[in-house]
Amino acid sequence: MKQLDLQVIQQARAWIAQGQPVWLCTVLATFGSAPRGPGAMLACLNSGEHRGSLSGGCVEDDFLERVAHQFFKQGSQVVRYGEGGLAPNLALPCGGVLDVLVEYLAPTNDTDVHLAAVEAAFAGAGLITRQVLLGTEYRRIDPGSMDTPRVEVGTEQVAIRIGAVQRLLLAGLSPVAEFCASFAIALGYEVILCDPREDMIGGFTLPGVQVHKLLPAVYIANGGCHASTAVVALTHDPRLDDLTLLEAVRTQAFYIGAMGSQRTSSKRIERLARIGGLDDVSLQRIHAPIGLRLGSKTPAEIAMAVMADILRVSNGIPRHAL
Repeated sequence: MKQLDLQVIQQARAWIAQGQPVWLCTVLATFGSAPRGPGAMLACLNSGEHRGSLSGGCVEDDFLERVAHQFFKQGSQVVRYGEGGLAPNLALPCGGVLDVLVEYLAPTNDTDVHLAAVEAAFAGAGLITRQVLLGTEYRRIDPGSMDTPRVEVGTEQVAIRIGAVQRLLLAGLSPVAEFCASFAIALGYEVILCDPREDMIGGFTLPGVQVHKLLPAVYIANGGCHASTAVVALTHDPRLDDLTLLEAVRTQAFYIGAMGSQRTSSKRIERLARIGGLDDVSLQRIHAPIGLRLGSKTPAEIAMAVMADILRVSNGIPRHAL
């Protein structure tokens, strides 16, 4: 999905360069069933030419028609589609409701500079937060953090966290790792598996998974992690897991976890502090034992707990709020 949003920003910049004003729309919230989640983008011209999607086709035609008839003010505003708001041409599935930020972007150098920062963030340059002042054309870029919600809507301002396509780095192949890969692909993650053991990965294939026959720590040390990367060590092999964790804490990865019991995890943390020289701040970044406590027993259940915890962190939800 985020790859599509990158294309939206690139197209918007191209239109701005041609001197054409652009309407940029961002999904802020969904209620009930909705095909695309918060953060999804669409950009369009007054002519109806557009790139991106807000709802998989449920509201786009109506929105483009309203743009053509100058329905929206030349500023930033939040509109609702569904119950209590604008009526789309096609009903949202299951009576869903969609809140959308609509922004008018004038073809100026300041606009292009702003969009260039968004494009760079989508391409992996780092997390940012777009701050948009409602009722105006004022917007700015602030540093972003995975500790904050993806979208925050206030009475006067909207904040949207933007970063690269989320990546799941699997440090070694195991039954749990296989299920994590499947779940992550379904969630739209870029999935990378690193394992130097030919006997483990020789016959492994899963569409959408990049497989690298090398130590995960080497892949990480060579720049394999950005701020939207989750690193998970799921093999129970300290030769793979410990080296992975030692390298991962030196990156901006938003989630770092290792599988093991409470006893095994305590020994691992002690070992990383003693051998790796990690301080308390670095050690606290490691989720060990990994995942939410769901009473998981089977590989599939454990993988679900792992991906649920990654999703929790990526959405800026503190554990105590569950």
